[in-house]
Amino acid sequence: MVGIFCFNAMAYLVYILYSEKLNKFYVGFTSDFDVRLEFHLQGDDLSRFTRRATDWKLYLQLACKSKEQAMKVELHIKSMKSSTYIRNLKQYPELVSKLLERFADLT
Repeated sequence: MVGIFCFNAMAYLVYILYSEKLNKFYVGFTSDFDVRLEFHLQGDDLSRFTRRATDWKLYLQLACKSKEQAMKVELHIKSMKSSTYIRNLKQYPELVSKLLERFADLT
């Protein structure tokens, strides 16, 4: 498991889960990862996608400075529609740094 963290009062994380059963990734964001993971693992998730497996494991998490940044990063990763891109984020931490910089808040 690889994580990139920054500290603030209300931390938002973009998380990437992996299911070996499905051989698929799931990307989401949250301010409480433990609760969100349990939600996915229980199988009663509203998302039809994560209901299909109960073996979701944390693959990667990225700490964001704000909810807005987390939403932008999540959307970007999803828009890539690429497991290779996700694997590269884990293999090359500098890509994560550049991604977080790209979507840093301008305020």
